[in-house]
Amino acid sequence: MGSVIQLKKQINNSYFQLKNSVENKLMLVEEKIKSKLDSNVELVKKMTDYHLNTGGKRLRALLTLGSSKLCGYTKGTRDINLAACVELIHAATLMHDDVIDNGSIRRGKKTPNKIWGNHSSVLAGDYLLSRCFEMMVEDGNIEVLKLLSSTSSIIAQGEILQLQHKGEVDMLEETYLKIISSKTAELFAAATKVGAILSEMKTKEKEALEFYGRNLGLTFQIADDTLDYNSELKLFGKNIGQDFYEGKITLPIILLFQKANKDEKETLKKTFAKEERNQNDLNYTLSLINKYDIINSCYQKAKHYINLSSNSLSVFKDSEEKNILENLTSFSLSRNF
Repeated sequence: MGSVIQLKKQINNSYFQLKNSVENKLMLVEEKIKSKLDSNVELVKKMTDYHLNTGGKRLRALLTLGSSKLCGYTKGTRDINLAACVELIHAATLMHDDVIDNGSIRRGKKTPNKIWGNHSSVLAGDYLLSRCFEMMVEDGNIEVLKLLSSTSSIIAQGEILQLQHKGEVDMLEETYLKIISSKTAELFAAATKVGAILSEMKTKEKEALEFYGRNLGLTFQIADDTLDYNSELKLFGKNIGQDFYEGKITLPIILLFQKANKDEKETLKKTFAKEERNQNDLNYTLSLINKYDIINSCYQKAKHYINLSSNSLSVFKDSEEKNILENLTSFSLSRNF
C-alpha cells in the first residue's frame, strides 16, 4: 500500500495536466451541455441542473478532447460536441444507476432519485440520452454514430448482467470483468476512439486508442471498487462500504471469497443474501479483507491493466499529449477525489 500512496502526487498531477492542456475546450463542453439540456419543463431543468452541478471529474470528456489533440484534430468543434455527448451518456447512466441501486449519496450530495423520486429520475436519464443521440446525428459521422449508440447498448447490458448476479459472492472473476468492461470501460474506450475517428486516423491508431481507453476504464473501476473497502484511501463523496450496503459483488469480495475458509465463506454468503447489511456485517468483512491482504491483491490486478493501457500508446510519436495520457493510466490507483 505504501507504494500506492506515494504515487498520489504524480498521479493527481497527470489528471490536472490533461485538464489544463484542454481547459479552453472543456469550458466550451460545459456550455454545450448546459445549452443542450435547456428545457421548458421546469422539473426537467431543475433535475438536470442539479445533477450536472454536483461536480465530477469530467474524465470521459477530457479523454475525448485529449485523444483528439493527440491525433492532431484542428478542423472545428466536433471534439467539443462529442466530448459533451460522451459526458451526457455517463450522466444518464449515473441517474439510472442510482435508481437501480437505490443510491442516496453521490459526490457528497443527495442523488436526484432521493429528492424527486425514481420515476422522475428514470425519465430525466432518458432525456439526457435522447439529447445525446440528437448530438450524434447532428455530427453526421456514421462511424461515430455506430460507436456511441453501440456503447449505450453495451452499458445497459452490463447493468442487467450485474443485476443478474447480485448477491453472488461466488461470482467468477471473469463475470465481474465482463460487467465492469460493459458498464465502465466501454465508454472510456469510446471516448478515446472518438478522437482518432475525428482526426481520420488509420485503423491502427483507432484500435490503439480504443485499447488504451478500455484498459484505463478497467483500472478506474477496479480502483473505485477497492476504495469502497479501503479505510486508508477514501474517495471524496463516497462513504466506505457504500457498495457493500447495496449488496454489490465487486473484486474485493470475489478475491476474499476465493481465499476465505469454509466457515468464512458461509458467513459471507449469508451476509450478501440478506435484504440489508449492517455495520457489524461490514466490520466483519473488513476484518477478513485485512486478514487476507485483499486491498493489495486488487491493486496488483489493476496494475496489469495500467501496463496494457500505457503500452498501447507506443504507436504514437512522442509528444506532450502522449506523455500526459501515459501518466494518466496510473491516476485511478491513488486519486483522492
